[in-house]
Amino acid sequence: MWTEKDNALHASLKFNNFIEAFGFMTSVAIIAEKMNHHPEWSNVYNTVNIKLTTHDAGNTITDKDTALAKAIEELFNN
Repeated sequence: MWTEKDNALHASLKFNNFIEAFGFMTSVAIIAEKMNHHPEWSNVYNTVNIKLTTHDAGNTITDKDTALAKAIEELFNN
């Protein structure tokens, strides 16, 4: 699900429609806020593109990114 490129974790997730994609983003936003670690992302119709990197660590992958990636993956797979 995740690929590593340019010191970041990337995922492109497809849903059945815009409502499902946007609902997923809302759920991720709640998790990210609780973790105080926020993704860079975009949504076009049924696709959500996510990039995780830790800016205050010099734009590199940290435990914050891997923890959020795991939470996102669990949410997506349920």
